[in-house]
Parts: sequence; C-alpha cells; structure tokens
Amino acid sequence: MNALIEPHAAVGAPSQWVTRWAAWLPSDSTVLDLACGSGRHLRWLATRGLHVTGVDRDAQALQGLKDVQAPAGPAELLVADVENGPWPLHGRQFDAVVVTNYLWRPLLPAIVGSVAPAGLLIYETFASGHERYGRPSRPDFLLQPGELLQAAQGLRVLAYEDGYLDHPPRLAQRICARREPVTEPDRPGLLLPLPLTHPEPAR
Repeated sequence: MNALIEPHAAVGAPSQWVTRWAAWLPSDSTVLDLACGSGRHLRWLATRGLHVTGVDRDAQALQGLKDVQAPAGPAELLVADVENGPWPLHGRQFDAVVVTNYLWRPLLPAIVGSVAPAGLLIYETFASGHERYGRPSRPDFLLQPGELLQAAQGLRVLAYEDGYLDHPPRLAQRICARREPVTEPDRPGLLLPLPLTHPEPAR
C-alpha cells in the first residue's frame, strides 16, 4: 500500500489536493463543485476569484452558502438529487470539476464529460480498504484499485495517488487529469507542471 503524506489540516479546511491543483486556474475560470456539502471548497475557490457552481441535494446546506461571493458575483447554487434525478448541467462544461468524498458510479461519465477543453478534473475520495478506518464502509462508496484512472480515460493524467492519508486516517484515491485543449495559435492554454509519476510503494 502506498503511503501518501499530508500535513494535518484544520477541520473544514479545503483538501490540499484541491488547493494544489486549483491554484493553477486563472481567476476568471469556471469551476463545478459537485456534492459540495457545506462548501469548504466552494468558499476557497470563490476567494480566488473563480466563477463557482455548487451542486448538492441538501437544500439546507446550500442555503448556508448564499453568502459566498466572488468578484464575478454570487455562487451559482443548484439543489439537485443527482443520484435519483436528471443531471442538472446537461450541455455545460467547466474549466475545472472538483469532487471530494463522493462516489456515485453512474455519474462518472457525466462528471468527466463536464470538463471543458484545457480543463481539469480534480477528484479525491475513499478507496477500498477504508472500511477498516470507518465510514463509508460499503463497497458501493469505495473506489476499487485504479478505478479513478479508468474513469478518467480520454483525459491526460497529471497526478494520481492511491493509498493511506492521515488526519483523519483514511484510504483514498485522488487524481488530477486534464482534457487536452483545442489548440489555437493565440491561446496556449493553461500551463501546468509536467505529469507526475505514480508514488512509489512505502517501504
């Protein structure tokens, strides 16, 4: 099992995986935060001047995000049960799609399809084996080995990790992948680090 080292983060703080990769986005980028919950990532993304859209089935949680403002205006908040109802963003694409601590396999094609050319998929959630540490424990909500890599086929993987994280203890997979841009001479696209190799197994 790989060991993924991550410094202690305050409760409610955004994931360091999200902040690491979303920091590369230009300030006028559009970002979808799917299953945004209480909005720890939505708020952080808005502080960077990004156009943010949050989707969650919990209307009360979204009500608590009405104060989220970016220079471009208030956050777009959509109450939607994406597991039992239609995909609410049909035909829309975003410069980044952020998903954390959420897995509903039938949605994976729609999530990947929502990434615009030159856009990023930033995804982190629990992996098989996490049941030893707590919830979620059902296989339905735990990624199998390599599953995020499979879901991101067609995108260029910039970084991928699969292993143990501390504070709190958990097993997770996380990926950052980019949809290759439609090249235009005057639009070089988002400059990002070179793809990273997969982490070496802990010894």
